[in-house]
Amino acid sequence: MTLISATDLRTRMDSILLIDARPDGAAYAAGHLSGAIHADLNHHLSTACDPGHDPAKGGRHPLPPIDRFAAQVGVWGIGVDSEVVVYDATGGGNAAARLWWMLRSLGHERVWLLDGGLPVALAAGLTLTVEIPPVAHASSHPATSWLLPTADGDTVEVIRHDPERKLLDVRSAERWRGELEPFDPVAGHIPGSLNLAWNDNLGPDGRFKSPEALRAQYEALLGDTPPDRLTVHCGSGVTACHTLLALEAAGLAGAALYVGSWSEWCRSGRELSPRP
Repeated sequence: MTLISATDLRTRMDSILLIDARPDGAAYAAGHLSGAIHADLNHHLSTACDPGHDPAKGGRHPLPPIDRFAAQVGVWGIGVDSEVVVYDATGGGNAAARLWWMLRSLGHERVWLLDGGLPVALAAGLTLTVEIPPVAHASSHPATSWLLPTADGDTVEVIRHDPERKLLDVRSAERWRGELEPFDPVAGHIPGSLNLAWNDNLGPDGRFKSPEALRAQYEALLGDTPPDRLTVHCGSGVTACHTLLALEAAGLAGAALYVGSWSEWCRSGRELSPRP
């Protein structure tokens, strides 16, 4: 399960649990879709706010411990049979796809990303509210480990030298080429990585391209490499999840997430390209 249209969401508002994953809590407080609760990227979807957080060890947005996230899912009222829709204002890039991936990796199958996000929802006639909905807490979601594949820096070091595997960086081409870097101390990319920006998954209307178009896009990139031999990363493991969702929508599931991504790699003392 990957995407839901704004039209379909309108008909199911009474039966789903809606989560606003925009990073800016002030934006949520100023107006969100009716019934939506807020998931905070730094507090709920990563350990970025933990005392002693070091981007050199896991990147700017490391995954939280699985038991902490499972407990948070219960706080949000998500039970094992809950139907969940997540959205943001950037077509899923920040940070709805990250939440989609985390819920799926927790083992929760019934989760969709709102195709086109908040702008498309408003264009379809859904409206904003400032009311914070009550939440009926559920039990902690059963989980013992992240179920979807991940990679760490040591694994990526091996992958980038393996001709039978591919490493995909989904940051903008300018960041990959090292022409600018707005978030991390060093510009460039992991040597051996390919580049296809995450927003190339979207059409001009801000919604995902068709499954057929996405499949053609990624088959051209992968060539003979099967998707389970692909590892995807970005700056901090957030927008990479957008591409993981696109791959699943295209019928090419199985790629791994390098959670630490460039934010970890560029601080690790490992080889960089272009050389600083």
